Amino acid sequence: MADEKKIPEAEQPQNEEEVEEVEGADEGQKKARRKKKKKPKKAEGAGSAADKQTSPPTIPVSKLFPNNSYPEGELQDYKDDNLWRVTNEEKRHLERQMADQYTDVRRASEVHRQVRRYAQSIAKPGIKLWDLCEAIENGTRTLIEESGLEAGIGFPTGVSINNCAAHYTPNAGDDRVLQQSDVIKIDFGTHVGGRIIDSAFTMAFDPQFDNLVAAVKAATNTGIKEAGIDVRLSDIGAAIQEVMESYEVEINGKTYQVKPIRNLNGHSISPYQIHAGKTVPIVKNGDQTKMEEGEYYAIETFGSTGKGYVNEDGECSHYMKRFDAGFVPLRLPRAKQLLNSINTHFGTLPFCPRFLDRLGETRYAMGLKNLVEAGAVDAYPPLMDIKGCYTAQFEHTILMRPTRKEVLSRGDDY
Repeated sequence: MADEKKIPEAEQPQNEEEVEEVEGADEGQKKARRKKKKKPKKAEGAGSAADKQTSPPTIPVSKLFPNNSYPEGELQDYKDDNLWRVTNEEKRHLERQMADQYTDVRRASEVHRQVRRYAQSIAKPGIKLWDLCEAIENGTRTLIEESGLEAGIGFPTGVSINNCAAHYTPNAGDDRVLQQSDVIKIDFGTHVGGRIIDSAFTMAFDPQFDNLVAAVKAATNTGIKEAGIDVRLSDIGAAIQEVMESYEVEINGKTYQVKPIRNLNGHSISPYQIHAGKTVPIVKNGDQTKMEEGEYYAIETFGSTGKGYVNEDGECSHYMKRFDAGFVPLRLPRAKQLLNSINTHFGTLPFCPRFLDRLGETRYAMGLKNLVEAGAVDAYPPLMDIKGCYTAQFEHTILMRPTRKEVLSRGDDY
């Protein structure tokens, strides 16, 4: 889910490698050297359990992976000055203590991989965007074994088209159909215990958009490669910008440089808080804030053939209760009732009118408007670049583990 900030290749993932300590290194700063490469782990469960999933997906991942043995994401070493972490016994012990938390996010990641595999098979020209969203969300509910606020959907499914970069999902009565000429960003989330997996990909059906898609995919992989403990956020943004702007795309006979959308960012993630305070820019901006051990991040990049800047426009479909709202006095009884329902079913996770409809809520428009005006709920309208341009997005959730970073949502697809 995009993080908007209001301001005027690493194509191939690294393989996991064995390491050995170098004799004579200080205990707290042990160096490591590459010994030999292992075959990369398949995030899809070594191609076995995940392949037993039905189409559409109906088997909870807990049934496919007994004893909560969900696959790790892709492991990447930190840069050289932090490579000592791989063999440091204190850091390894800390990771063992975090086993339960890692199990939760890997379960959510596996659900994302299996649901998006099905989504990619049905996201074809001619499908209604409403039906695509329903398929993704129902698949998530089933595979994750939705249970109140303990496990379920992380946020509404974004199916943003062409110049719309983010925050679009159909409301009731929206019958829009995916077209052969469309570039679609599919952005959806899963969570277990509030640990959110935020991951997105772009699909295009006309080969003339291939370079746009490739540019943004390469930029996201660059951001992941550059991310690490004590890395400055601006340095990540600079690396992303350099890669993305190195691409050109020819559309209908006209050549465009792919531009990063400079007021969209990646973001840190905390339990039940999709945007947790830190932003990961996709352009160089001078931010000296550093990533820290134990943090989760959504590394997401957006490329555009337009201005590379988005504005809010169109009917709103994304809402979220403010994480730090506290008590907000409300004058409308319907607003109070609606807030109680939001607290019960979504807490501080994002939601949309389709979700309210599914709960049986009716006549909530004025109540929702009052919650937004009172500051209890924030509205996130669609984010648009200029009309006629095309935008693309790729996103992964990564974890700054004590020894290595883990690309939790990595799959065989992207």
